[in-house]
Amino acid sequence: MPPTGAPAYPPTPRTTPTRSRERVSYDRKLVHAILDAGYLCHLAFVRDGAPAVLPTLYARDGERLYVHGSTGSRPLRAAGPGSGPGLPVSLAVTHVDGLVLARSAFHHSVNYRSVVVHGTARQVTGAAEKDRALDALVDAVVPGRAADCRPANARELAATAVLVLDLAEVSAKVRAGGPNDDPEDMALPHWSGVLPVATAYGAPVPADGERAPAPGYLTAFARG
Repeated sequence: MPPTGAPAYPPTPRTTPTRSRERVSYDRKLVHAILDAGYLCHLAFVRDGAPAVLPTLYARDGERLYVHGSTGSRPLRAAGPGSGPGLPVSLAVTHVDGLVLARSAFHHSVNYRSVVVHGTARQVTGAAEKDRALDALVDAVVPGRAADCRPANARELAATAVLVLDLAEVSAKVRAGGPNDDPEDMALPHWSGVLPVATAYGAPVPADGERAPAPGYLTAFARG
């Protein structure tokens, strides 16, 4: 289990794994760090009695996640006011850090950091909170961008839904290190090790007709 040092989320039956238990952590700082390192999540819910998954954007604000959506989405309407307690969901965020290549096919693996959140999502209805959430979603993708673009107008706000999901039932899982080759395979003539994986951003490409230089926050972000 990764080292802890912050108050932990309490384990629940849904956040207790049945295998690879040594990789799980409920450490709050670790969960926040994994969430803050990304902006794309997969939101799972039940639609018309069948499972569904929606890839979408998210941003963390303290002990809650804001999730971007459309007011025209039937499942997201189920999280709106007047629709009961909200929409039961599971949300997953995963970062791939390396491809682990073993001498045997069975022991190939992936180094990763992941967080899974269970809970009930509800629609953000307050104007001030919705504005703050939309700014957070923009800045989660490119820090500093929310202050450097036109905010949503009334028509755009009416077409945009924001869900909020409390961080209460949460777990992180991390796999790091090299392959776990069996002793009897160590002499095999196959390369074994890790192929690192990282996200890289290129230089900003201006839109047609754009003459102004790219802003500093964007070029610095692209340099990483």
